[in-house]
Amino acid sequence: MAVTTHRFLSRWALACCALLAVAGPLRAERADREKPVNLEADRVTIDDARQTALFEGNVLLTQGTMQLRGDRMEVRQDKEGFRLGTTWGKPAYFRQKREGYDEYVEGWAERIEYDGRAETMRMFDRAQLKRGPDEVRGNTISYDARTEFFQVTGGGAKAAAPNNPEGRVRAVIQPKPKDKPGAAPPVSLKPAESIAAPREEAGTRIK
Repeated sequence: MAVTTHRFLSRWALACCALLAVAGPLRAERADREKPVNLEADRVTIDDARQTALFEGNVLLTQGTMQLRGDRMEVRQDKEGFRLGTTWGKPAYFRQKREGYDEYVEGWAERIEYDGRAETMRMFDRAQLKRGPDEVRGNTISYDARTEFFQVTGGGAKAAAPNNPEGRVRAVIQPKPKDKPGAAPPVSLKPAESIAAPREEAGTRIK
């Protein structure tokens, strides 16, 4: 039986959201896992029989530095307890701080999916991923949290946009800043050999 509530979260739904939020890509901030999960939505529909929860209307999920925004978010659980989540938006948006870096990972797509079993995140339809000054665009972006490997594919004519009529993958990678030249190391001064070991001159030695 499905139950519809307004700005309400059951314990099961909150647990699903917590596990969904843990999956930050690209070495996400580890401290976020210890932070509470906050979720806002205009409507929440919970189906205990199907083990699904549907959040609709200005959905915002936050946990520490992580943010996930969308028009609609569905979280479901399989028989073995693994969680799968899908967020839709125009576009859906993801943001989280990288572990050990003073920069954020941001992602945009019309649909974002997370598989808790495989620890993968997939972004569909006009997907864009940005990390610091670097960014990549494509029709689909897949990321494997276990191997830290991501793949981007274009969609051809079906994924064409005004700024990308051929729907090809596009990437912008900024050059690394060069280190500023430091002061040259000081020259090590050594005494001349003639001073360090004076040569004995020939002649009469006074006793």
